[in-house]
Amino acid sequence: MKQRVISAIIALVIIVPLIIFGGYPYYIGVGILSIIAYHEILSAREKEKKMDSMIKLLVLVPYLLIVMSSIFHGSTFNIDYRLYILDLLVCLLPLIVLNKKEYDAEDALIMLAITMLLGISFNFLIVIRNMNILYLIYVVLITIMSDTFALFVGSKIGRHKLCPSVSPNKTVEGMIGGVTFGTFIGSMFFLTFINTEASIFYIILISMALSLIAEFGDLVFSSIKRRYGIKDYGKIMPGHGGVLDRLDSILFAILAFAYFVSFF
Repeated sequence: MKQRVISAIIALVIIVPLIIFGGYPYYIGVGILSIIAYHEILSAREKEKKMDSMIKLLVLVPYLLIVMSSIFHGSTFNIDYRLYILDLLVCLLPLIVLNKKEYDAEDALIMLAITMLLGISFNFLIVIRNMNILYLIYVVLITIMSDTFALFVGSKIGRHKLCPSVSPNKTVEGMIGGVTFGTFIGSMFFLTFINTEASIFYIILISMALSLIAEFGDLVFSSIKRRYGIKDYGKIMPGHGGVLDRLDSILFAILAFAYFVSFF
């Protein structure tokens, strides 16, 4: 527990100022986190099959371009389609050059999925900060509160397993508790600090959806860990695991937020 607390404090000391100041320090911070996340998920894959180092470096180029492209288009969820095309080409064309033992269709599709999911998520992490720091706090707050109260309620009254094949410790009661408190706290924050005149019904609905999707994201990344037989994605935060162990829920909540914002 002591190790977890120390790691959390160090992370907050580094991350909070970057979020507050924004701009290039924040962009660099997100870029570094995205590279670590890319390395972590590929390392999980390599528990089963080693990936060609040159391929990893080549795919890293369009991946980072997708992540950092938001620097140039400010506060809009708009990624240049040419970056997607470049990513497709870099992931798929090696299939005709390398033999199947080095790089096959499954590898190509995994690389494509990784770069799309993480690339877009980290890109939107920058966009939301550029839009309004309070939006970023709103999404992160919902996610953290949902995770915290899901763990607390589940440990106290959890009886029914939510998804035992993926995450044996998660319970239905924990999920309900997490979504309830995450929705309430997130909605109160939005209506108090972001827009006091917003429709309470819509804010509660969106907050609940973000909380549920955050839970879904956690389960998705847990299923990947279980698939490759690992406990954590990394060890960068002693007691917490890797970047993806901390950001899994947030990345999905970020995607959901971007989706809902597109309707308004």
